[in-house]
Amino acid sequence: MNPRNTSDLIEAYLKKILEERSMVEIRRTEMADLFNCVPSQINYVINTRFTIQRGYAVESKRGGGGYIRIEKVQVSSRHQFLKQVNQLFENEIDERDGHAIIHRLFEEKLITKREGNLLLTILSKQILSKSKDESKVRASILHGVLERLSYEEKE
Repeated sequence: MNPRNTSDLIEAYLKKILEERSMVEIRRTEMADLFNCVPSQINYVINTRFTIQRGYAVESKRGGGGYIRIEKVQVSSRHQFLKQVNQLFENEIDERDGHAIIHRLFEEKLITKREGNLLLTILSKQILSKSKDESKVRASILHGVLERLSYEEKE
């Protein structure tokens, strides 16, 4: 992936650190200075690209000694991981979160790139917008996929 904008650069920078260490602790203002942007852009990147659906736990403390701590969630077992992902949403899920889950399944090598691309297409707004309950249909499909992947592991 070639970073195209400041948000991409910030994301790539943090992911590079997380490749070397299991956790990174940053200060918003220092990161904003480093990337010559406003602190709210750091928040945007953290809130949209380092979510639990994408496999990250984020903890923050505001104030003078405040920090943002990002940690890559470790997967203990395939079955447990699939169960946890399945519990991240109930009867509805939006396209962005659905796609984040599919990307995470690929990163954890639970699906192939081809399977991931097919699932991204199936879960897309372009396909599901024909349904009046788009987010419910997406959630139902995704629950079914996660249950099937869990079932395959037991065989």
